Amino acid sequence: MTENYLFSRLAAYGKAHPEKTFAQAPDAAPQSYGATLQNALHLAAVLTSAGLKPGDRVAVQVEKSLTALELYLATVAAGGVFLPLNTGYTASELAYFLDDATPAIVVCDPARVAEVTPLAGEARVFTLGANGTGSLTEALSDAIVAPVPRTADDLAAILYTSGTTGRSKGAMLSHDNLYSNAACLKGYWQFTDQDVLIHALPIFHTHGLFVATNLALVSGATLHFLNSFSPEAVLEALPTATVLMGVPTFYTRLLADPQLTRDRAANMRLFISGSAPMLVDTHEQWQARTGHTILERYGMTETNMNTSNPYTGTRRPGTVGLPLPGVELRIMGREGEVAQGEIGTIEVRGANVFKGYWQMPEKTAEELRPDGWFITGDLGVMDEDGYISIVGRGKDLIITGGFNVYPKEVESLIDDINGVLESAVIGVPHPDFGEAVVAVVVPSDQSLTLEAIQAVTSEKLAKFKQPKHILLLPELPRNTMGKVQKKALRETYANLFT
Repeated sequence: MTENYLFSRLAAYGKAHPEKTFAQAPDAAPQSYGATLQNALHLAAVLTSAGLKPGDRVAVQVEKSLTALELYLATVAAGGVFLPLNTGYTASELAYFLDDATPAIVVCDPARVAEVTPLAGEARVFTLGANGTGSLTEALSDAIVAPVPRTADDLAAILYTSGTTGRSKGAMLSHDNLYSNAACLKGYWQFTDQDVLIHALPIFHTHGLFVATNLALVSGATLHFLNSFSPEAVLEALPTATVLMGVPTFYTRLLADPQLTRDRAANMRLFISGSAPMLVDTHEQWQARTGHTILERYGMTETNMNTSNPYTGTRRPGTVGLPLPGVELRIMGREGEVAQGEIGTIEVRGANVFKGYWQMPEKTAEELRPDGWFITGDLGVMDEDGYISIVGRGKDLIITGGFNVYPKEVESLIDDINGVLESAVIGVPHPDFGEAVVAVVVPSDQSLTLEAIQAVTSEKLAKFKQPKHILLLPELPRNTMGKVQKKALRETYANLFT
């Protein structure tokens, strides 16, 4: 073994075409593939000189920037395991991840270094700001490192995905998990080096970090790199771009802007949506306004992308399409695989499926079968043509604006507030976010106020997890076994935001 499996494949196009533009950010000079790869190898030298060894974790909680993308490539090149963390996580949330993953290096925003350093234990702490400044880039020198040899099965990243018990799970993704999925999508979505991809997604999430970035790298596409999503910036980019990847919220907000027209979208070849279900009404409005049919797909942190509506062929609103090439999918009931048209739990198997949960062998055994089938926990149905529709989630997962929220974590926090007897957290339809987090709270006495609950949740939870509405009720609906009936709550408050 003489190569670094993932880095060599992600870097292949850039090595052959170093002058090609990799990224264009507003109000900045274009950055070439050659410069991006060279910058990554310089950063890799900083990591190795700071003591990073193959297999060590690099935990990163920084604002979106091209340097942050280069840090991902640098970690892979140095043989490390990249651990991106949502920038909205509070100190109490961050403490769990750092304690569980025991990273060798932590990179944080300069404004948070005093807060993060005590949580980092023995890890070396660097800073990196959105403008590329910080102690990480100050440590750069002329030194570069040759990519450290790593195999297809070696870990490249750990991404945390919340569990229903409130304890987050670290999904271990190998070099081949990431590369094989990018290579598959390159062919399926017909990406080439003529594409310009509007990158308005966060890069602490599999969608923006792996689907968008890895796909651009392996195909030689150019990123129109936006630090965050804004309808104005995306609309300005449309005439010179060819692809947009987004979540349903992107599309509902763009539809609200009268500047979205068929002429403005004329140069585009593909609009992709994922991370949350899209309403059929949004599909229809988009097609009427732009002449384009949005392509929906289905993936998970643990599996990368599993299914996609076809690039050429019928894209069916309300479905997530067909299993991707190389991905096996089945829908299972208690007695085995269900008949066509029946609802069951989606299971997938393929090179895209992760290696298990970090330091959680029991949880891995529960969800990853010995023969490689991963039990997604999503409920789905397959039609006569093989198209998959997601009809529910067996674990009460809420997907709001493309981010996963597990009710148990929010409930546990609220239940500990003085004056709270119990709570139930649900997701209800929301025209902008797809789903909104709603907390239904039963007070133990009359002293409890909405402001008291909001004060705790805003301090302890990332913004996307915070309830958008809090209801105070005298009791929660229960069945004869005493179990809270969340389905009844969702039905009762289904029109809260619509």
